[in-house]
Amino acid sequence: MASRFVARLSPAILMLGLFTSQAVVDAATSTPAARWQVVLAAGDDAQPVFDNATRALSQRLTAAGVPAANIHRLSASAAELGTAVEPALAAVLLQRIGALRARPGDRCLIFLTSHGERGAGLWLARSNTALSPDELAQALSRGCAAVPTVVVVSACYSGSFAVGKMAKPNRIVLTAARNDRPSFGCQVHRVYNFFDECLLAALPKSTTWRAVADESRECVRRMERVLGERPSEPQAYFGAVVANLDVGF
Repeated sequence: MASRFVARLSPAILMLGLFTSQAVVDAATSTPAARWQVVLAAGDDAQPVFDNATRALSQRLTAAGVPAANIHRLSASAAELGTAVEPALAAVLLQRIGALRARPGDRCLIFLTSHGERGAGLWLARSNTALSPDELAQALSRGCAAVPTVVVVSACYSGSFAVGKMAKPNRIVLTAARNDRPSFGCQVHRVYNFFDECLLAALPKSTTWRAVADESRECVRRMERVLGERPSEPQAYFGAVVANLDVGF
C-alpha cells in the first residue's frame, strides 16, 4: 500500500521539483540587474580616460549580474575594437541605441564619455562630428521608449543634454558640466576624467540615482577646488516617473 502511494506521488514530486528549479531560474533572470539594456561609448581616443571609464563600468555591470549580451560597448580606439566592441561612429551609436527595443520591466543605461563641442554636443572622433542632444533623444525614443532610462553624458559643455527633447518623464540625465562650462581631467596621465572618476566611485555606495548625482557633483567640486579652476557645475535632470529610481545594479 505504502509503495503504491509513493509511486502515485513520485510524478507530482518530480513536477514540483521542476517547477521549483524553473522558479529559481526565473527569479535569477528577473532581478533588476538582469533587466538593464546598456550602451557605453567612448567617443574619442585622444586620451585613454574615455575607454578606461566604459571598460570599468562594463566590468561593474557584468559583476552585478547584467548579462553580457545586454551590454554594448563602442570605442573610437582601433586597439579596442573587436567582437565585443563596436566603432563609435555616429550612425553606429544611434543605431545601437535605437535597436535596444526595451520591453516593459526593462531599464536603459546610456553612458557617453568624450570631449564636448560647445553648442554642438558630444564629440565622436571617428565620425569627425558632434552628437547633438536632439539626435540622442530621437534614438532613445526608439530604443527605450517609456521604460526608466538613465543617460550619462560626460563631456565639456554637456549640460545641453539635460534639457529640451532629452527631458522626458521616464528619463534621468546626468552631465559632467553646464552647457557653457568645460569639465576637467582629460589628460593622458590620468585613469579617468574628473566626472567619470566621481561617478564610478559614487555608484557602489549609492542606492538611488539621485544619490549618485549628488555624490558625483560634490566629488567634482572637491577636485576642481584643488585645481583652482572655475567650477564645471555638473547638471542633473530627473523625470517625474523616475525621480527616486534605485541604482539597480
